[in-house]
Amino acid sequence: MENLFKLPTVLPAKEVFEPLIPDRGIMIERIISKGQASPPGIWYDQPRDEWVVLLQGHAELAWRDGRRERLAPGDWLLIPAHEQHRVESTSMDPPCIWLAVHGKLT
Repeated sequence: MENLFKLPTVLPAKEVFEPLIPDRGIMIERIISKGQASPPGIWYDQPRDEWVVLLQGHAELAWRDGRRERLAPGDWLLIPAHEQHRVESTSMDPPCIWLAVHGKLT
């Protein structure tokens, strides 16, 4: 048994992406962020829908159309495929722990 809240002893400088099940059309992963944000001018344009929940920490996401969402523990959202978005900020203490599901969800 694994624990979603157990963090590595030392977190690397980059975000940590951990697939929890093999990708067979749907992928479930844990993401650990510690102060990371999308590089300036970079907008994610993913080929699949993404449902994401923030389990720990605080974060802010932005969309190309000007929308912004601040997330606290327990907040979740669905990002449809090809909806351009970026991570504006993630907390360092505590680090953000995300659970993300990628696939055809809509």
